[in-house]
Amino acid sequence: MEMPCPNAAMLANRAAIVSGLRATLPGGVIAEPAELAAYANDGLTAYSQLPLAVVLPKTTGEVAAVLQYCYDHHVKVVPRGSGTSLSGGALPLADGIVLGLGRFNRILEIDLANRCAVVQPGVTNLAISAAVAADSFYYAPDPSSQIACSIGGNVAENAGGIHCLKYGMTSNNLLGVELVLMNGEIVRLGGRALDAAGYDLLGIVCGSEGLLGVVTEVTVRLLPKPECQRALLLGFPTMVAAAECVAAIIGEGIIPAAIEIMDRPAIAAAEAFVHAGYPLDVEALMIVEVDGPLAEVDHLIGAVDALALASGATTIRASASDIERTLFWAGRKAAFPAVGRIASDYYCVDGTIPRRTLPAVLTAITAIAAAEGLSVANVFHAGDGNLHPLILYYGDRPGQLAAAERVGAAILAECVRVGGVLTGEHGVGVEKRDLMLRQFTAVDLAQQTRLKCAFDAGNLLNPGKVFPELCRCAEMGRVHVHRGATRFPDLPRF
Repeated sequence: MEMPCPNAAMLANRAAIVSGLRATLPGGVIAEPAELAAYANDGLTAYSQLPLAVVLPKTTGEVAAVLQYCYDHHVKVVPRGSGTSLSGGALPLADGIVLGLGRFNRILEIDLANRCAVVQPGVTNLAISAAVAADSFYYAPDPSSQIACSIGGNVAENAGGIHCLKYGMTSNNLLGVELVLMNGEIVRLGGRALDAAGYDLLGIVCGSEGLLGVVTEVTVRLLPKPECQRALLLGFPTMVAAAECVAAIIGEGIIPAAIEIMDRPAIAAAEAFVHAGYPLDVEALMIVEVDGPLAEVDHLIGAVDALALASGATTIRASASDIERTLFWAGRKAAFPAVGRIASDYYCVDGTIPRRTLPAVLTAITAIAAAEGLSVANVFHAGDGNLHPLILYYGDRPGQLAAAERVGAAILAECVRVGGVLTGEHGVGVEKRDLMLRQFTAVDLAQQTRLKCAFDAGNLLNPGKVFPELCRCAEMGRVHVHRGATRFPDLPRF
């Protein structure tokens, strides 16, 4: 993985830049190497880099002042929320600052009459639901990291979660943002209304990975809690049988709140970690949750039960209480850290495929990893085909990280080959950047680059992310492939 070459002049003038930043934001600048180390990487821990400095504003005005200073002095800026990105979206640059939004941690307003909340970007995902739980409302998108990930980061990556099958991604639950542009200008997109006039700029910003502006305020949609929620724990002798059950459920016209699947290695790790009561004699474990009025839930539980039995399920267990339902999900949500019991390191892949291709792609994943001498634990959102293979490796063994990278790249290439895409919710970041030409043509990327240029003509916001190489906006007749794209020369082009 390569990042753009550092600007030597910028590094030489580091002291002057830090001094200028401190004058702009007294008391909010970190520059000592020992303190910068806390910001050297995000959730993609395989890569790290000390930034030139870290700036921690508290207000939108301070963000605007810092960005204007960086704009005037051509300093690169990497926005950072909670740092839970699994694609390297907040990986620092040696010649750029990290703009940390951790101090933006307040819920500004809860407007139940309009079923929305206005929050700062540093508020954690779960905190929104906790704030409105007493009034029987909640915020629907629920990534597994929801206890730690920030809502600003969710907007940047268009995060999903286990309930995105029925309730959608962040983009489906986002009403408005306050955005600071690279030149310090403050704009508002969307609001509390269901729709806004003009171009859908809010839709462009959601999922833009910090390349277009810095979000300083977010308005999200709140939903009333369902009257009833129940979950089914289903065990299958093969992954093919589990995949066929998913197809049968959707084909019957049933849209559950969630359909999640784990394979045998993930089941064993999660059960040992959480003790959720998972069966250990199955190859695939599915959790299906349905919600709504009590009568509807009872009917759907019976229908899914019958479909699972017809698909060959050997374990069928319905939650008898909300405590048991929560326990079912506790194992699934702890699957990522639980896999740390199997190997010292893992590389989390995020790709999305058509549901019908699940059995073939999962078989291919096992073969791809085996060819490199590695193994995989699979955890995924089966309802929408969003895969999260966890490639197990040992970082202290020479060559294993590189092998894990090759496996990840090959898995993503397979996702594209069968009609899927490179990412479902984790973003492109640096992890998938050099694979973008596997999915998009040079013309496609040129159009996306033009959009980036409209917001950030100097390429100062999060450079080195998403695009294989972002040429200068004045050169927008061509897009070149970053030399890092040759990391995977043997993968097929699609």
